Amino acid sequence: MQAPIISSVPHPGPAVTAPGAGRQHNEQVPLPPAVDAPREVYATPSLKEISWYADGPEGTRPLVLLHSINAAPSVFEMKPLFEHYRAERRVFAPDLPGFGFSDRSDRPYSPELYAEAINAFLTDVVKEPADIVAFSLTSEFAARAYLAAPERFETLALLSPTGFSDRRLPSGGVGKALHRVFTLPGLGSGLYSLLTKRGGIRFFLRQSYVGEPPDELIDYAYATSHQPGAMHAPYRFLSGQLFTRNAVETLYNKLKLPVLVIYDKDANVTFDLLPGVVESHANWRATKVEPTLGIPQWERPTRTIAALDEFWRTADATTAAQER
Repeated sequence: MQAPIISSVPHPGPAVTAPGAGRQHNEQVPLPPAVDAPREVYATPSLKEISWYADGPEGTRPLVLLHSINAAPSVFEMKPLFEHYRAERRVFAPDLPGFGFSDRSDRPYSPELYAEAINAFLTDVVKEPADIVAFSLTSEFAARAYLAAPERFETLALLSPTGFSDRRLPSGGVGKALHRVFTLPGLGSGLYSLLTKRGGIRFFLRQSYVGEPPDELIDYAYATSHQPGAMHAPYRFLSGQLFTRNAVETLYNKLKLPVLVIYDKDANVTFDLLPGVVESHANWRATKVEPTLGIPQWERPTRTIAALDEFWRTADATTAAQER
């Protein structure tokens, strides 16, 4: 197996264009760094290029922040947590495949690919067990990654996670059919352009934000969605192919590590099955951070940070008691 390649990029670095193949759906927009921190590129033959940011004191237990999956996600979604925690611990934030400065080529993005990317990053870059914070759909990928390599995880915190709704997902056949429609010449690019106009981004963020979403969130979502190949991974998301059917049974019920869910209301998902999971698993806890509509780390950062800190303190105390 070929060894991964890790290389640094200039810091803070100029606004540049993210790598990846594919015809651009709209005008090309410079993409600045998502956070003001050193950025490096990690590459393997199977995963291609994965860009990541890291900062904070060496020798502390690592914290890994995983952004969501949607039409225009990025590490910028995790910026409030990155900026807070880098003062006290080593923090890593990768651009997941298909987003940010990572490879955006046209390939079969799947839950398995994202779980592989998370575990490869933990193994080859972080190199020691870490606390993981995953946002929205990426919660499912993080759970899948843990089941494949539990030794890489200390704890898992899920921000407004998917997979707890009692609504049935479309079948795999429906998802593939939708993906074929999205990739029809002209039709898919037109739909993606419509979704990622500033007005469209503002509309969707308003559904997920108490009050008016900050302009900086809208600006970065616009920039990251206007890069070469930016539509490829979102097409898989929009067609429903990145969700896991019966995620509670398939993924969440099998987790053995300390798990925290931070939630309230969410315009896109429900938490119908969450109380049953928490009640039947001693390693799970849930904290309602309100009022929020799906982006607690931006809407209520102080309360979100307090919930994370309390979770880690409790998890460490429990582990210490078990070891005595």
